[in-house]
This record gives sequence, structure tokens and C-alpha cells, in this order.
Amino acid sequence: MASDLRSPLLPKNGDVVIDVKRRAEPNGVSEHCAQSFSNPFDSVGAAPLVDLRPPSTIDPFRNHTPGFGGVYEWIKMVFCAPIAVLRLVLFGISIALGFLATKLALEGWKDRQNPMPKWRSRLMWVTRLCTRSILFSFGYHWIRRIGRPASRDIAPIVVSNHISYIDPIFFFYELFPTIVASESHDSLPFVGTIIRAMQVIYVDRFSAPSRKHAVNEIKRKASCNEFPRVLLFPEGTTTNGRALISFQLGAFIPGFPVQPVIVRYPYVHFDQSWGHISLAKLMFRMFLQFHNFMEVEYLPIIVPQEKKHENAAQFAGRTGYAMASALNVVQTSHSYVDGMLLTRAAELMKDNCSNYMVEMAWADNSFNISTSEAMEFLDQFLAMDPDSNGNVQIHDFLSFWGLEKSPLGEKIFSYFDVEKNGSITFRQFLLGSANIRKQPLFRGVCDTAFSRCDYERTGFISANQLTDFLKSTTPVTSEQTLERLLNFVDNDDNGTISRDNFMKCLQKYPLLIAYFTATPELRGWNPSGC
Repeated sequence: MASDLRSPLLPKNGDVVIDVKRRAEPNGVSEHCAQSFSNPFDSVGAAPLVDLRPPSTIDPFRNHTPGFGGVYEWIKMVFCAPIAVLRLVLFGISIALGFLATKLALEGWKDRQNPMPKWRSRLMWVTRLCTRSILFSFGYHWIRRIGRPASRDIAPIVVSNHISYIDPIFFFYELFPTIVASESHDSLPFVGTIIRAMQVIYVDRFSAPSRKHAVNEIKRKASCNEFPRVLLFPEGTTTNGRALISFQLGAFIPGFPVQPVIVRYPYVHFDQSWGHISLAKLMFRMFLQFHNFMEVEYLPIIVPQEKKHENAAQFAGRTGYAMASALNVVQTSHSYVDGMLLTRAAELMKDNCSNYMVEMAWADNSFNISTSEAMEFLDQFLAMDPDSNGNVQIHDFLSFWGLEKSPLGEKIFSYFDVEKNGSITFRQFLLGSANIRKQPLFRGVCDTAFSRCDYERTGFISANQLTDFLKSTTPVTSEQTLERLLNFVDNDDNGTISRDNFMKCLQKYPLLIAYFTATPELRGWNPSGC
């Protein structure tokens, strides 16, 4: 056994024997077909996914607080219960006073595009003091600071890691910055009013024009010293603080110097990160703590290297490296989209939600997958009824797509079943589908498939035309499969399919292209019977 972490796990002069023999599972792909696999998506140029890097074993979103248990935890809860009541009263009073002060500061202010007048900003100090009182009520009696914030004219943009909802509360009190937030936050009670006073920059992550507008607003406000400094959490979501996930580039595109700030929450019994835990439970546990620890460290300013023609991604990379080094954590290829995938799986009560992460920053860079597309693929995968480990067996896969257990259906499944064990993960399904769709030939092949079905050249395909075409080219297709395919393609159920709807369908369900392009041996016509 290796005596330290740097020693090799395997002996240099030893023989290592790896048994790669696989035995087909009873419900898996037939052994003969697995051995003679031919690619059903070769016509679009999609090579088999044999070189995928292994999935990360790190879950940057997991809250590590165990459930209630142990003598110490129960004694602490009983002892702190009266204190929690007092804290809750203080919390309520602070919220009410802060809200009233903010409403007064905003009263009659119409010109929200220009900096807030000085007297209104001074009135917001009441809200800032109420914010510190809120932190006190949550058990943050003192907060350790390391370093100091740079002046606004030197570093107009501040970036920080994001662990808890406590982070923005602290920065509101400390810096009173302008922040970037989702448009949905504007409608939240109390919170919406306060962030409006911070002259928030709204962004819709699903909209490219909205993201572009947000970057322009960051540049506009950062370039004017009359505005507060701009604060961004480039990770885009909260993590558990044990890793730093990929950065969004909005803070780095404008090209201004940034000051990185790192936040830590040292703990023994209670992980304060907003991970796999509800907001209500997190607040409840905070109220029942004797004291919650928080550290904030201001790092040296990082300036873009114009002489080296540094782009935004490189600038973000240097900043991320500095923050990860100071935190002594690793940087991963996860993104905020992985957090959304986890949340979606958790909403449907799936076990082992971390199995639905795919390291979306890497996946997007490699396969060009947008957030909305990733969520659509997740809904498709969850509809296949994955097991408790997040795996879909072949019979459930074929049933969802209406594919009978035929050579073509098995070979489509085998394309996604990279490990050839009779089941697929969401990561394999997502990357396989994206790989098919990203091929340069994909759209042209889809267009050709429509033309072949539209043999009357009307610009529309009727349900009968599609059925006749599939029957003529795929004699093993059953009526059940034809009906299922029609449901996918004719999604508005009006009996006709336009070219645009046909293309959108295959864009959404790219594996269906195999039905229109499969060669005879893939359809089950070869003499070997596979």
C-alpha cells in the first residue's frame, strides 16, 4: 500500500491483469449484437462515445450536515430554543425596520438608470445596520475579516465565491454594491424591494439578449464612479465551499480590474452551505446554533493583461485559480446548470441526485449544450423511469421511445451504453444526444429525411406518408412503434407535419434520426440475424 499520496497506486514492475470480458445481462443487449455493434448514427458523422472522460467524484453542491442526532445536538437544541425565539423576534424587527427605511429611500425616485442621490444612499444606512442585526440574529455575532476592500476607483468589480444566502446579506452591509440577479428575485417579498435599492442588474440566464444586456450594464456601471461597485458571484449558484465550480464570464468581459473575495464558514457540527437542504431547515438550524463562524478574505486585485491580449475566459481562469488557491480547494468543470439538474431530480424525489450531474461547463464547451436543452434532455431521461442509481435499463429505454427489441432498437441503445452493461446514465444520454446533434451533417441529413418522406413535394408530411415511409424502409417496425414515433413528430396532433416542426422534433429528439437513415443491416436485414 502506498505510504503517501504521491506514491504510485500500482507497482512499476508488476503485472496488472484486467478482465474485460462482459457477460450480457438477462435484460441487456444481446451478446451477439454487442459484439457486432455498428453505429446507427454513422450517416450524420457521430462517432461512438468511447473517449469520454470519467465523471467527477466531487459533488460541489452537497450539504454535509447530518440529520438531527446525538446527545450533543439534542442538548444544544433544548438549550438554544429560548434563544432562538429571541433571535426570531430580532430578525422580524430588523426586517420590518429595514423594509420601511428602504421604502422611504425609494419613495418618489423615478430615474433608476442614474446613480442613487446621496441623501437616499445615506438613508439606506438604516437598512444596512438592520442587515447587520439580521446577521447577528442568525448567530454571526462577529465576522472575521482578512485584508481590506480596495477603493472603488481602483477595483470597480468585486467577485466572490457563493456558499450561502448569508453572503449577499454580508456584502450588502459591508459594501452596499450593485449586484446581478435573476429577474424572478424582483417579485420576492422584502428582498425585491431591497435589491431594487441596490440598483440591481437583472438577467435572464435562458435569454442571450438578456445576458448581453447585463454585460453592457456591468460595464456601464463599473465605468462610472458615481455608481456603487459591482458585486458578482461568478459561479452563478451556491456550492458547499469544498470546490470552486466554473465561472460565468460576465464579470470579466468588460475588462476592468477585479478584487476577488473568498468566504469561508468554518464548522464542526453544522454545515451552513445552501446545498441539498431547504431554506427553512437551514434557517432553523442557524437559529439553534450557539454561534456561527464566518470568515471573509479580500485578495489582491487582479488586472487584465492587455499586452498579452488576454480574453475574458483567460482573465476568469486566473481569477479562479487565485481564489481556489486561497481557499485550498480544487476547481471543477461543474456549472450552475448542474445545480439546476440536481434540483430538478430532487423535485421528482430521485435518489442519488448527484448522479445527474454532468459537469456542464465541460459538456457545453465540448458539445454546445444550452441550459434549456440540458433541462429538456433531463426530462426525457426521467420519463424513462431510471432506477435508484439513476440508470435506465434497456427495456425502459426501448419502451419510452416505442422501440421494440429489434436490432435497430438495440443498436441505438448500444450507442449510448458506453460501458455495454445494459443500462445508461443521464450523462451518457445527454452527451450522446448532443454529440449526434452537433455534427455538421446533422441538419442536412434531417432535411433530406423530410424530403424523402414528402414524396408528393407539398412541404408537409401527413401521418399516412410518414407511416408508409417507415413501413417501406423498416419492415420490423410495429404499429406501436409507428404510433409512438408519430406522437413525437406530430406534437400538435393535427395530422400534418411541416418541415419546421420536423426539424424541431429531431433537434429535440436527435436519436430518432436513426429511423430515417439506418442501413439494411442495422434494420435487421443482415443474414447473421443481428
